Parts: sequence; C-alpha cells; structure tokens
Amino acid sequence: MRTEDMKAESKPDMKTKCLGNTDLFITPIGFGAWAIGGSGWEFGWGEQDDKASVAAIHRALDLGVNWIDTAAVYGMGHSEEVVGSALRTWLGPRPYVFTKCGLRWDEQGYVHRNLKAESIRRECEDSLLRLNVDVIDLYQIHWPTDDLEEGWTAMAQLQKEGKVRWIGASNFNVEEMSRAQAIAPITSLQPPYSLVNREVEHETLPYCRSEGLGVIVYSPMASGLLTGAMTRTRAANLPSSDWRSRDVEFHEPRLSKNLALVERLREVGQRHGSPPGQVAIAWTLHNPAVTGAIVGSRSAEQVERNVGAAELYLTDEEIAEIEGRNIYEAKLVTAA
Repeated sequence: MRTEDMKAESKPDMKTKCLGNTDLFITPIGFGAWAIGGSGWEFGWGEQDDKASVAAIHRALDLGVNWIDTAAVYGMGHSEEVVGSALRTWLGPRPYVFTKCGLRWDEQGYVHRNLKAESIRRECEDSLLRLNVDVIDLYQIHWPTDDLEEGWTAMAQLQKEGKVRWIGASNFNVEEMSRAQAIAPITSLQPPYSLVNREVEHETLPYCRSEGLGVIVYSPMASGLLTGAMTRTRAANLPSSDWRSRDVEFHEPRLSKNLALVERLREVGQRHGSPPGQVAIAWTLHNPAVTGAIVGSRSAEQVERNVGAAELYLTDEEIAEIEGRNIYEAKLVTAA
C-alpha cells in the first residue's frame, strides 16, 4: 500500500488540529488501544473479546475519529495485532496509526525498559508487521531511561529511513525533552493528564506550548474512574488480571474523593446531555496546550458514549465548577 493512499481523512463535522510540527491534522479524540491488548501481562485490563475490539475501532472511525494510538507492549503485541486486523477489514480511509516502543516483556508478562538502538529497530520492524502498514505515522518512546540519547538517535534514524513519519515522546519531563531536542526535533509528547492527575500542568504543558510541541494526553478519564460507570462495588471486584485492582486511585481513601469528583462532572454534563466521561475528556481538551486526547474504548457502545467529547465545549465557569475553584483561579490555570 502506498503511503499517499493511507493519509487519514475525517468526517466534515469533526474538527481537526495540526499535531506539532507535522502535516498530521488529528481529531480532538483518538482511539486508545491499551485495554484491547487484553490480559496476561503486567498492565493488562482483564479479558477482552477481539471481535468487540475490532467493532469498537470501526465504530470510532465511522464516527469520524482519524487516529489510533497503541504500543508494542499492550498485550505483548496483541493490541497491535488487533489494530492491524481492524485496519485490514476497514473499508474507509486509513486512519493515522501511532504506536510506541521502549518497553519489552518477558515470558511471564513482566515489563522492562530498553532504549538500546538495536532493540528499538527490532521493535519497529515487529510493529510494522503486526500493524500491517508500511510506515508508522507517529513513533514514540514509551518511557525514558538513562539510554535516552541512544534511543532518540535511533528514532531519528528510523525517521530518515522512512519507516516512521514523525517521532514523539511519552512520559518525558522537561529535562528529558530538552535532551532529546538537542539530537532531533520532538513532534509531540504523550503525558498522563486528567482531573485526577494534573502534574503536567506545572512545567510540562507550558514547555510544550512554548516549544510548539503537539500534546496527546492519555487516560483523560483516569483509566475509567471518571466515566460514571465505576462504583465502589465494581472497584472492589476488579479481577487480579486488571492492573487497576492494584492502583491506589481505585482504593480508599482516594476512591471516595474520585467518585465525588464524578458527581460534579455528572452535574455539569446533565446541562449538555453528556455523561461524566465526556465532560472529563472535554476538560482536558480545554487546556490550550492539548492537541488531542487518547480515549480508550473496549466496545462500540463505549465509543458512542465517549465520542461526543470532541464537540463538547465547557465554559470557564464550568471548568471552575468541576475543579471546585472560583472562576478567577480557573482562568489562571488555562492561561498558563
């Protein structure tokens, strides 16, 4: 398949935004493929039906989403295989495909970081095969290590060779981004960002904005906490194969605080006819440094429940209400 035949298009009613220094114009939300990797590894989400995963991807694309974010490590390659299957059976324009490298796994499913040049090159070749594409639109280092310079040099070389179109970083701080930028330009950053995790507001997002870097945030609904579907009972009964069963945010004392936040999201959402998860996603998109949000879905129904966030506009007053701030404080944050 020719590269020019794979350029993504979006439906006319969904706006797009340029991602950093690229020619990629992405929709406000992208399909997140972490959970569809299934279980059997350290950060799995429990059992997942592959047919439901493919249906979810197709529904997202049908509704105008024009990019998919995955990673080699999700399900130890399985997520990429499912994405590849969905692409083969999708009859519309090919979406942009983003994936990540730098996390390797052992036979027991335990994950370790590796940014050695040889490892990154092998990962890239394997991802191309699993995804069934001849080029990766955005290739990202998943987590930094002491070998950051070696890893980023390898990424730049893959870009020169045409195996990947653009290169980005995930989970880098400002100092790490500066080290990478000294070698080759960073297209975008993928940080965690939600009402539950706002660390990147202080230094990371302002740096990205000042440097003109794209930002695609992950876990905008805090891994399902802010969807409105999570309850104390459900949190207590998450299977051991679901990494969230070990996450402090899903246990007391934080769980009660997080569920109280959901009620504020629900109240604001009712005025728009939107569920809490949509409001949580829209809150991240309200930050001017954010280009798009990665929204994970495990079924077509979840896609339909979440995709409306792309068109949901929150006022500064609503942002303040969600955050439990006064309006002046909220404006200071969004202007930073």
